[in-house]
Amino acid sequence: MSESPLHVEIRDDIAVITVDQPGAAVNTIDRAMRDAFRQLFDELERDNRVKAAVLRSGKPDMFIAGADIEEFLAIESAREAESLSRDGHALLERIETHRVPVVAAIGGPCLGGALETVLACAWRVASDSSSTVLALPEVQLGLIPGAGGTQRLPRLVGLQAALDMILTGRNVRAKKALQIGLVHELVHPSILDRIALERAREFASGKRGRGTSDGTRRHGARELLLDDNRLGRSVVLRKAREATLKKTHGHFPAPLAALDAVAAGYSGSRENGYREEARLFGELAVSEVSRQLVFLFFATTALKKDPGVAPPVPEALPVRKIGVLGAGFMGAGIAGVAVGAGTIVRMKDADHGRVGRGLAAVRERLDERLRKRQITRQQLLDQMTLLGGTMAYTGFDDVDLVIEAVFEDLDIKRHVLREVEEVGPERMIVASNTSTIPIARIAEASRRPERVLGMHFFSPVHRMPLLEVIPHAGTAPRVTATAVAYGKKLGKTVIVVNDAPGFYVNRILAPYVGEAGRLLDEGAAIDAIDKAMMDAGFPVGPITLIDEVGLDIAGKSGAIMFEAFGERLAPSESLRRVVESGRSGRKGKSGFYSYDESGQKRDVDDSVYDLLPGGRERREIPPSEIQMRCLMAMANEAARCLESGIIRSPRDGDVGAVFGIGFPPFRGGPFRYLDSTGIASATRILESLYAKHTPRFEPAGILVEMARRGTRFYPERGHPLEPSGSGPAR
Repeated sequence: MSESPLHVEIRDDIAVITVDQPGAAVNTIDRAMRDAFRQLFDELERDNRVKAAVLRSGKPDMFIAGADIEEFLAIESAREAESLSRDGHALLERIETHRVPVVAAIGGPCLGGALETVLACAWRVASDSSSTVLALPEVQLGLIPGAGGTQRLPRLVGLQAALDMILTGRNVRAKKALQIGLVHELVHPSILDRIALERAREFASGKRGRGTSDGTRRHGARELLLDDNRLGRSVVLRKAREATLKKTHGHFPAPLAALDAVAAGYSGSRENGYREEARLFGELAVSEVSRQLVFLFFATTALKKDPGVAPPVPEALPVRKIGVLGAGFMGAGIAGVAVGAGTIVRMKDADHGRVGRGLAAVRERLDERLRKRQITRQQLLDQMTLLGGTMAYTGFDDVDLVIEAVFEDLDIKRHVLREVEEVGPERMIVASNTSTIPIARIAEASRRPERVLGMHFFSPVHRMPLLEVIPHAGTAPRVTATAVAYGKKLGKTVIVVNDAPGFYVNRILAPYVGEAGRLLDEGAAIDAIDKAMMDAGFPVGPITLIDEVGLDIAGKSGAIMFEAFGERLAPSESLRRVVESGRSGRKGKSGFYSYDESGQKRDVDDSVYDLLPGGRERREIPPSEIQMRCLMAMANEAARCLESGIIRSPRDGDVGAVFGIGFPPFRGGPFRYLDSTGIASATRILESLYAKHTPRFEPAGILVEMARRGTRFYPERGHPLEPSGSGPAR
C-alpha cells in the first residue's frame, strides 16, 4: 500500500523492511505503524521463503524518533495506557521470538519505542555517523519506557548502564553504544545497509544463530560483583533511588517508578517485570506531572517552527560571521556557542588582558566538551580557528551580526553602538545582550535603529537553553526573523518578547526575588527561604540566585525595575543594605553565603544578618507561606506581562519561565500553575495577600476578568496548545 509506513522488498530469502512514514519529516511509532508491523509479521509467518529480515529507515540520517506523542493526549485512563503498554509488549515479544530473525540497521536517532523495538531484534548494526544516538527519553515526559525497555535493557547492557539511560533519558552516541553492548557492530554510514543485509543472510543460512537478549554484554569484575547477584543489585538500586530523590526532591515520580519496574524484573518471573512496567506506565501516563511535561514538549516543538514574526514572514538573512563586544563571562559564553555552531567570531574588548581571558574561556569550554567526548580534537581545533580577538574593530567590516555584551550601563551601550556602526557594513544587525535596559533607549543612539534589537542570553550561556529576542517598536520584521533563526542555529529555545524594562524573564523574576527579600525583612532565615523554594521545585533558592547573579547586578536591576514600576517592585530593605555594604556575591566570595577560595558556596554567612532588619534574631515562617508568596508574586507578574503584550502567549510565558529561571517544569510554568490552582482560587489568594502586603499582590486585571468569566489559559482537555475557547479576554 502506497500510504503504509512500512515498505517491504524480498531479496531472495531476506525481507528488507523500510520504515518511511509518508509526508513526514521523521518516522514516529503510531497506531498505523503498529498495525502495519502486526500485519507484516502475520504475512512473514506464512511466507516460508523468507528466512530473515532487515529493519531500516527510508529517512536520511533518521531511524525512528520514538512514539507519536500526539497519541498520548487521547489517553483518558490509567487502564487505557496500561493496555497500550501491554500491546507493545505483545508486539515486541513477537518480533523477538518470531521465526524470522530481524537485523536492525540503525542510522540516525533511535529513541524511545524505536530503541525498545531494536532491543527485540536479533542483531543491531549502527552507523558511526554523528547523528546516530540511542536513548530512552520517556522520563523527560514524566513516563517510563512502556514496551519492555525497563526489562530488556538491563539484561543487555548491565544494570548500572541501563539505569543511567532510563533515569536520565541521556543520549548514547554510537561509539558508546558499541562499548556498552547496546549494539553489536559499528560501521560507516555508506555500508550500513550492506552489512545489515549480510548479517541477515548469515542468519538465513544458519551461519549465525539467534542469541539471547544479553548476548552483547561486556562482563567485568565490577559488573559481576554488582549486577549479577541479588545483593549487588540491591545496592545499585538503593543508591540509584537515593540519588534520584536527592536530585528530584520527589517531585518527579517517573524515575522512581522506573526503578520499581526494573527491580520487579529481577525479583520474580519475567512476566512479573513486564506486568509491573505496564501498570506503572499506565499510572504515569495520566499523572499531572506527565501532562505538564508533555505540554512543555509540545510548546518547545512549536517554538522550533515559530519564525517569531507575524505573516507575511520575511526570509531571515544569512549570519556567517558575528562580532561580540565584550570578552567577559557573557561575551565569551556567546562566542563559545557561536563557534560551536560554525560561525566565524570576532571578539573585542578594551585591552589585551580581557581579550586573552575571553579567548582562554572559550578554549576552556571546548576542552571540557572534548573531555566529555562531545566533540573530537579536530572539531575543537576547527572551532578555535573560527575565533579571533581584537582591541580595535579589525575584522568587523564584514560581520552580519554584532552582539553587544558590555557592562549594564545605558551610556556605555550607546557608546559602543555608535562605534561599531562606524566600521560595520550597512547590512549589519546590532543586538544588545542587556537584561533590563529597554532596547528602544539603546537604539536612540543608532543611525539605523530598524536594525537594532535585543538578544538576551542567560548565564551560563552554554547551559541555559533560553534566548529572549526583543525587538523595539522600530525594529524591522526581517531583523527579528534573522535573530530568531540564528538563535535556533545556536541551539536555543527562542521566545520573542516586546520591549519593556526587564523584558519578560527578569520582569517576573523581580517580584519573586523581591518577595524573598521581604521575607528576610520580616525575619525569615536565609537558608529557610532557599530550602522552601527548592522543596517547591526550583533548582536553587532565590537568595542563592541573588548571590550567583551578583549583588551589584541585582541592585542595579532592582533600581531599574523600581523606576519603571514603582512601589510594587521596590527593592527590599534587606537587599538594599547588603548591596550598599559592598558585598558582591559569589564572584567576590562575599554575599549572603560564604565561599571557599575556588568560589564554591558554603554555609550562610551569619555576619550578613547584622546588616538586616531584625539582626540575627530570626523567626520561623511556614515553608508553605514562603512558597505561596514567592510563587504567586511571579505568576501574577507573568499575567501582567501577558495582559500588556510583553509576551505573545501563555505558551511563551511558560517556556520562558521554565527554561530561563528554572520554574519547576512539573508545574508547567506560571500560566499552567495558575490553571492548576484555578484562576478563581488564585485570584482569591492574591486578594488575601494584597490585603496584608499592599501594594504588592494586587491581582492582575486579566486574572480578575478570567475569574469572573470562569475561563482558563489552556484547554482542560485535548491538545494543550489549541485555543481553549474560554481563554483570557484580550
